[in-house]
Amino acid sequence: MRSLLARLSLLLVAALVAGCGADASSAEFNGVRLEQPYGVPDVPLTDTSGASYSLKEDREDALTIVFFGYTHCPDYCPLVMGSLSAAMNHLSEEDRERVNVTFVTTDPARDDEQALRDYLDGYGSEFVGLTGDLERVVELAEPLHIYVADGAELPSGGRDLGGHTTATLAIGEEDEAVALWKQDTSALEYAEDIHALLADD
Repeated sequence: MRSLLARLSLLLVAALVAGCGADASSAEFNGVRLEQPYGVPDVPLTDTSGASYSLKEDREDALTIVFFGYTHCPDYCPLVMGSLSAAMNHLSEEDRERVNVTFVTTDPARDDEQALRDYLDGYGSEFVGLTGDLERVVELAEPLHIYVADGAELPSGGRDLGGHTTATLAIGEEDEAVALWKQDTSALEYAEDIHALLADD
């Protein structure tokens, strides 16, 4: 009986250690690293200067953080954008020079180039804003597993993501989304993960 109890105790300890190891490992990255990254399609949109811009062809940074939303969003968009803005301030100067944030509107009927620039300047003057035909936005979003078409239609003809897809993506130098975060990720968590992704290069 004592031998059985001893074996059971050892198994319990082993399980607890294994569990702690899993927790420690997951704690190293706050978001989700994608085991099968999402390929970025070559879908040109329009940036806030009026120029054509493709997330696949025109990015210049080692890491691009992408969020799909709209400027009239009352809840998730300002929450995420505020956290990303603060995250940039948590990064070292070296890291900041290698990363940028891109906001893709899901309400292009209202979010023209100037509306996007005015909105983004409240978070970061260097942030990239993209707009264009809604069909093009959907074409970009779908391969990235951002389901714009599933959102509720807005009076303007755009799409409100609402409680649907509010993930933020990290696109690396291989033109693939390699990580994602949920909408309640904190600025410090973003900063830690961005630093980790940059350190992988």
